[in-house]
Amino acid sequence: MEEDRVSTGTISPEAGVFATGLWPKTRRPTSLGLGIPVSEQTGGADFPHFDAVLDVSRTAVDAGFEALWYADHFSFESDQGLRGSWDVWTLMAAIAATVPDVLLGPMVACTAYRNPGVIAKMSEMINDISGGRFILGLGAGWNKPEYEQFGMRFEPRVTMFEEALTIIHGLLRHGEVDFQGKYIQANSAVNLPRAVHGAETPILIGSDGDRMLGILARFGDAWNTGWGGDTAALKRKISALDAACEKAGRDPASVVRTVGVSFAVDGFTGDPGAVFTGGVEEKLTLLREIEALGFQHIKINFQPFSHGPVEEFAPVAAAFYNGAEV
Repeated sequence: MEEDRVSTGTISPEAGVFATGLWPKTRRPTSLGLGIPVSEQTGGADFPHFDAVLDVSRTAVDAGFEALWYADHFSFESDQGLRGSWDVWTLMAAIAATVPDVLLGPMVACTAYRNPGVIAKMSEMINDISGGRFILGLGAGWNKPEYEQFGMRFEPRVTMFEEALTIIHGLLRHGEVDFQGKYIQANSAVNLPRAVHGAETPILIGSDGDRMLGILARFGDAWNTGWGGDTAALKRKISALDAACEKAGRDPASVVRTVGVSFAVDGFTGDPGAVFTGGVEEKLTLLREIEALGFQHIKINFQPFSHGPVEEFAPVAAAFYNGAEV
């Protein structure tokens, strides 16, 4: 796999914009990724051990997915009781070392769960392990009980996210940062040693909030949002992103746009309004409609999740990449 990074659009330095739209080269302008559960009973799946996660990750690569995405959580309360989640960082390091020729990253890692210096250092290590295949997805978090069980401050989440991201960005892009925030500080901190592609690690931010989009416009190479069952709603989200970029003095075209879509498969019993329920041909049509909106990466989730839908998606992925019919 080529590890080259591409950058599009133009940036206005005087506007305080620091991102350039870094993104790995892929087989075609829009690539497909897969969300792989790491929590108990997520989407109907139960992956209690690493070997199962590894096996389905390899299956995904064989099926044609170009990126693997893993969530960052501690635990959830659900109708079935408390369900836990594996640590995403140690898991990604293991996947990076054992599954070649595929991009990988967290979708998304919560900056409040770890010191930003630790996040930057872990990102650098996984980038080096993978040979430049790592994408750093970040967010401000949302599940308050996860904060409370470990005594972490929940609010002001966006302010703390901005401070953490300032430090992470400086450490990844420049290898050093000195920053005195209200909640987080970095005192002439350095990020050493450096991976060959460490300074090129793409930073993806997952959010649709106005303040978060403003932060993304300054620091984010890529943006992730959700399809949510309504393609028309995506157009409104795109308009909000474009407006945030223009306000910050950034060319909106320099932001790599990514989106998550959930496909209902056999055994789905949830809310049909939150997933796409069409057949094989309809799935392919939806992917092409999303691509036409300017999205450069589509993260797919299967509900419920199992090996079967991943393997069966191979013809759809091939048709999407080749511009053919299923």
